Amino acid sequence: MGGQVTHSMGQEELPDIKEIEDASRQIAGVVSRTPLVESVPLSRLTGKQVFLKLECFQPIKVFKIRGAYNKVSKVKERGVVAASSGNHGIAVAYSSRLLGKKCTIVVPETVVQEKVEAIEDYGAIVVKAGRFSEEREARAREIARAGDSAFIHPFNDRDVIAGQGTCGLEINQQLADFDAVLVPVGGGGLISGVSIALKGTRAPVRVFGVEPAVAPKLTAALSAKRVVRIEPAGSVADGLIPSALGNLTYLACSKYIDGALTVSEEEIMGATRAMVNMARVFAEPSGATPLAPLLSKKEGLGDRVVLVVSGGNISKDVLRKVLVW
Repeated sequence: MGGQVTHSMGQEELPDIKEIEDASRQIAGVVSRTPLVESVPLSRLTGKQVFLKLECFQPIKVFKIRGAYNKVSKVKERGVVAASSGNHGIAVAYSSRLLGKKCTIVVPETVVQEKVEAIEDYGAIVVKAGRFSEEREARAREIARAGDSAFIHPFNDRDVIAGQGTCGLEINQQLADFDAVLVPVGGGGLISGVSIALKGTRAPVRVFGVEPAVAPKLTAALSAKRVVRIEPAGSVADGLIPSALGNLTYLACSKYIDGALTVSEEEIMGATRAMVNMARVFAEPSGATPLAPLLSKKEGLGDRVVLVVSGGNISKDVLRKVLVW
């Protein structure tokens, strides 16, 4: 699957390798080139060589800054609005502060309080609306129209996908030999960018999405060969429960990933516990989710596996539950 990766879908296209490389230059100096390291304790536990791409070491502790800054830096409007369960909102608020943009973030009524505080710390206005992604997106678009602001989609956007793809570029540069990359999947922006970046330059590698069993929007879409809207239940991995992929992220996943893996809530908590207590990485459950298939001895992943630890904004409540002294 090497070569240029660009496919039309109506007026929209996926970014190609050049756009991801351009995004890497655009975000330089703001976004960290995060470490990629082997966790010897996790390698011993799983029987594989386990490498962690530590996006929890970003300035805001989450990968979302990559796509958010790439997008916000390009909009002409003075204000931006986003809908988010937390991390995208933090990223847009942080980027807006750096770029001098007015910012409003619409969050669910069930949002983790620490994420609200982080958004407000960066100067954004927080609006609560409903429980599900459709409700908060509708409210965010309404606010954007009324205020002549740009709506920043959390995943179904070419510039956002290109920004997230810079994580894949770094993996390719930092590790010479690996069999598979496991990526947590919410709306699919991260895995879309990572898979485009890797499959455009490194054909043998396999890329798998990992999602909560209570919110299997990627699994359903790959099975039906189209975007499928589901009714996700609540999950401890609150960043991974959008009700559907976007048209762009579905297109990328249908072309460039090698499969979807679902994991239970118990497996996600077990992965979070192992990440904190064994790897000494303070990953939030969404970021720890890629470890879960290795702990359950899922086959077909190869011997050298990269886990994208997407974020470290772990709540105090979850941290209390997973810490073992």
